[in-house]
Amino acid sequence: MKIMVSACLLGENCKYNGGNNYSERVHAFLEGHEVISVCPEVLGGLPVPRVPSEIVDGVVTSRDGRNVDKEFRLGAGLALERAEREGVELVILQSRSPSCGAKQIYDGTFSGKKIPGQGVFARLLRKNGFTVLDAEEL
Repeated sequence: MKIMVSACLLGENCKYNGGNNYSERVHAFLEGHEVISVCPEVLGGLPVPRVPSEIVDGVVTSRDGRNVDKEFRLGAGLALERAEREGVELVILQSRSPSCGAKQIYDGTFSGKKIPGQGVFARLLRKNGFTVLDAEEL
């Protein structure tokens, strides 16, 4: 099976803080499958590290007030194109991310409060018929 995975879950240092979210559980699940790594935020041109962002009133905004919605949506679109081109059958995404949050995101106040919702990439994937799992569901 071809599985697309948030790059940070595979140990790539692409998170906003320059780190990663390596997951042994994800690594074990992927054994024997073809893996396609993706970071929509980096694809959209955002640097590593970068100021953290959240979805505020439907617009991805960095903690310092900068509108980064264009970069997030560009990266999501490019990642979607890759998923379609590669014939991906399943996508596993990082929890709570404004790009990849599959079930839950931060509430846009930068207070750490979580709400039900989807990141920009997760929503686009589902809208286009992809099966999406939150890494915490494994």
